[in-house]
Amino acid sequence: MTSTPENSQKKGRPTPKRKEAQAATKVSSLAPASTKAEKKRSKDQARAARLLQRQAYLRGDENALPMRDRGPEKKFVRNYIDARRSIGEYFLPIIGFVLILSLIPLSVFAVAGIVIMYSVLLFSIIDGFFLSRKIKAEVTKRFPDKSTKGLGLYGWLRSTQMRRMRAPKPQVKAGDKV
Repeated sequence: MTSTPENSQKKGRPTPKRKEAQAATKVSSLAPASTKAEKKRSKDQARAARLLQRQAYLRGDENALPMRDRGPEKKFVRNYIDARRSIGEYFLPIIGFVLILSLIPLSVFAVAGIVIMYSVLLFSIIDGFFLSRKIKAEVTKRFPDKSTKGLGLYGWLRSTQMRRMRAPKPQVKAGDKV
């Protein structure tokens, strides 16, 4: 067995303890801050970086988007959905209304609320089915070489969110032509 120059430098001294070896391999930038001021500065920098990242995400910057939202076809689907109104985005407020109706002691209001809730749910599902087909047709027309897999569901799920709660934020107004 031949010794290499790096091995010969280590000979002649005891093997380091695990704690010492791990401490030696740590990168200085990953080491914890030692003073309160350094810890506070580190936290402030991390918070500022997170805020900038979130703002870029809400603006729709391509680099800040997660993989599920990236690509020109997904941007088109988001704009296509944001340019129209759908029954699905009113589902949550309607459920709130039904909840209030269910608190009224008369059973007629409770039954009416349940009928309204299930009617809106059914219309939302039907709208989602036809919306999914429209989205796939438009994407195929505009991006002939791209796959439409998952785009219909992506669009339908976005259409069921209240407009103000959507992320990334809508970049087109309702009624605009896409």
